Amino acid sequence: MLTLTENAATAVTSIVTGSQVGPEADLRIREAAEPATGFELGISSTPEPQDAVVEVAGARVFVDQEVVPLLDDRVLDAEVAQDGGVRFALVTQG
Repeated sequence: MLTLTENAATAVTSIVTGSQVGPEADLRIREAAEPATGFELGISSTPEPQDAVVEVAGARVFVDQEVVPLLDDRVLDAEVAQDGGVRFALVTQG
C-alpha cells in the first residue's frame, strides 16, 4: 500500500490547511486525464466511496481505486522549494 514520508505528510497538511475546501479536505491521487502523464493530485473534501485512505501523522491521502494497484509499492515524498512551492515524487519502497 502507498505510504508517505514525513516530508510528504507535512506538505499535505500544509496544502490542505491553506485550502478553501474545508476542514475535512485532504489530497487525492487519481489517474491523469492523459494516462501517459502519470497521476493527478488535487484537494478533495471527502474520499470517493471506493477510495483507499492512507493516513500518516494526521495527513490523509485519498487514492482512487483505479490506481491503488499501481501505487502498491510506492512512497509519496515531497520537497519544498525556496519559493514555497511543493514538488511531490513517487519512489519505490525499499
